[in-house]
Amino acid sequence: MSVLPASSREWHLVSRPHGWPVPADFALREVPVAEPAEGRILVRNVHFSVDPYMRGRMNDVKSYIPPFKLDHPMDGGAVGEVVASNAEGFAVGDHVLHGLGWREYADVPAQHATKVDPELAPLSAYLGVLGMPGLTAYAGLFEVASFKEGDAVFVSGAAGAVGSQVGQMARLKGASRVIGSAGSDEKVKWLVEELGFDAAFNYKNGPVKDQLREAAPDGVDVYFDNVGGDHLEAAISSLNVHGRATICGMIAQYNDTEPVPGPRNMALIIGKRLRLQGILVGDHYGMQQQFVEEVGGWLRSGELKYGETFVEGIENGVDAFLGMLRGDNTGKMIVSATR
Repeated sequence: MSVLPASSREWHLVSRPHGWPVPADFALREVPVAEPAEGRILVRNVHFSVDPYMRGRMNDVKSYIPPFKLDHPMDGGAVGEVVASNAEGFAVGDHVLHGLGWREYADVPAQHATKVDPELAPLSAYLGVLGMPGLTAYAGLFEVASFKEGDAVFVSGAAGAVGSQVGQMARLKGASRVIGSAGSDEKVKWLVEELGFDAAFNYKNGPVKDQLREAAPDGVDVYFDNVGGDHLEAAISSLNVHGRATICGMIAQYNDTEPVPGPRNMALIIGKRLRLQGILVGDHYGMQQQFVEEVGGWLRSGELKYGETFVEGIENGVDAFLGMLRGDNTGKMIVSATR
């Protein structure tokens, strides 16, 4: 057994946010570390993920995933190194992906940990391009949106962890045109010059509907929605007959305190025979092997690129989360947890 630390720091939710979360809603607390019980492993988290869906878990409402408990550690994707093992098949020094982020050391049931190889890809990639966001992009585009070669694709939140992969995957599979929206001119430049989008626009520079129509004068066949709001309304206007939309996220309204009016043009869904379908990545784990094989190949060949924004230190975890909600990240927002 390795020499274990006496304590670990972990982030607790201490009050439920009303509107935008504030630092006072969270507390960084120190807890003792013990040897893992039978069937468990102790993991030193190297990186953990902060994701938009976590904002919904801060509300005490019934949803597809239970809310965070007050005065308990929050959780989410993490990768780290096994420092103590009481489970068959896991040895000290192994690297694993698991679901107990937001802390320095995680006591993980072995059946909920997956070994990963840092030689194949950087550990952080297993939280992004090769992890849950990557699979969300892959399944949302190819299975939910029924993408086919020649489709024109519009992605909102295109510089984020999911959106940046959707656009590139569409291009690699023969999209006729790929358009993205993002929140800064710098991100727009990255999408076009680095990731190969055909067009992109800064949604802060004018009405989304007008900018999308200019970028896609012949309309779009697939819309991948990470934003909701005016983006969804604009997409409904621009979708062609039999267009498909994957509704992945609506970050524009996660912190609203009043009900948000829906798109005002939903009658177009009828005449255009549109299909709008939500996605939860948990419904698509059957695609995991296919996803890893295909995306792994694109990564090795250099055809698929990914962005990461790192925030160093667990003490800055909440700042990273709030920054992600504001759109401070390009690609995947990751917290490096080790001290």
